[in-house]
Amino acid sequence: MNQDQNPLTDTRGRGLRDLRISVTDRCNFRCVYCMPKEVFGSDHHFVPRQRLLSFEEIQRVARLSTHLGVSKIRLTGGEPLVRRDIEVLIEELSQIPGISDICLTTNGSLLTAARAKNLKAAGLTRVTISLDALDERRFAAINDVDFPVSKVLDSVDYALNAGLLPVKVNMVVTGHLNDDQLLPMARHFKGSGAILRFIEYMDVGNSNGWQLKQVIPAGEIIRLINQEFPLEPVGANHAGEVASRWCYQDGSGEIGVIASVTQPFCHSCHRARLSAEGRFVSCLFAEGGFDLRALLRSDASDEVVVDTLSRLWSLRDDGYSEIRTEQTVGLKKVEMSYIGG
Repeated sequence: MNQDQNPLTDTRGRGLRDLRISVTDRCNFRCVYCMPKEVFGSDHHFVPRQRLLSFEEIQRVARLSTHLGVSKIRLTGGEPLVRRDIEVLIEELSQIPGISDICLTTNGSLLTAARAKNLKAAGLTRVTISLDALDERRFAAINDVDFPVSKVLDSVDYALNAGLLPVKVNMVVTGHLNDDQLLPMARHFKGSGAILRFIEYMDVGNSNGWQLKQVIPAGEIIRLINQEFPLEPVGANHAGEVASRWCYQDGSGEIGVIASVTQPFCHSCHRARLSAEGRFVSCLFAEGGFDLRALLRSDASDEVVVDTLSRLWSLRDDGYSEIRTEQTVGLKKVEMSYIGG
C-alpha cells in the first residue's frame, strides 16, 4: 500500500497534495453565483443524512490519501459549520500523520468567538471567510437571505483573535453585481491582518447563469487597486499556489487574485475533491465523479481504496479552464455546493 517511494502523478505530471472535503451540501445562504433560490428553493431536496459520508469514512479517506501525497485538507460545503460536531472531525483529522494543514472555508455566519477558539483547539490551522461586498444592500442581494455584513466582519475578527492564521477573505468579483466594491473592500482590509483575495467569477456548476462578459479580469482588478494603493508582486508561498500575490508598497499587508478564467493554472493544479456524499472528483469543473462511498461501504480493504484512488488520479487529464471555449458550453458540471470551492 505504500505509495510514498514513488510520488503519484497524473497524465500531466501533477502530484496530489490537497484534498478538499465537502462535509455537507447544505448552506444557510443562497448566494446567486452558487445556490440561487430559483434552483435551491424551499422544496429543494438535499442529500439525506444517511447518504452523507460519516466522520469515520471521511477520516479514513483522508488517512489513506496521505499515502498518495496529500498533506493539506480543506473542509468545505455547502457551509461546513452547519455540519453538527465538525470539531470532532477536525480533531480526528489533525491526528493523522502526514497532515500538516487543515483549513476551513465558511461564510462566517456561524463563526462566533467561542466557536473560533474551539475550532483552533480541535486542530484547525486556518480559515477562509467569504465576503462579496461591504455595502449592506449589495451584500444582501448576493447572499439573498438578508444576512448583515457586520456579522461576517465580526467573524473575521474572531478568527484573527483565535489564531486561525492566516485568515483569508474571499471576494468573488462579478461584473454589474459587486465590482463597485473592489476598492471599498481593499480599503477596509488593508492593514487589518487578514489577506483579501479577489476571485474571478467562474462557471462552476450549472445554476448561476454565468457569462464571460461578467468576468472582471485579474489584470483590471490589480490596475484599479494599484491606482489608489501602490502594489508590487510577491512570489508564491509554494508550488501550485492558485492566487497571485501582491503586497502593498507601504508594508500594510497583501492581497491575492485568483484568475482561473483569464490566467488558467490547470497545469499546476494538485487538488482533488470529495463530495458530501462521497464522490471523488478530480476537477472543480468535473461532470461527475467516482462513487467512493460505495467502495467504503463494501468492506473494501485499505489497500483496495488506496489502489482505487491511485488509479483515478493517475488517469486524470483535467484542464477545463485551459479549454474554456464554445466546446465547453452545455457541459453538465457538478454544482459547487456539492464539492466546495
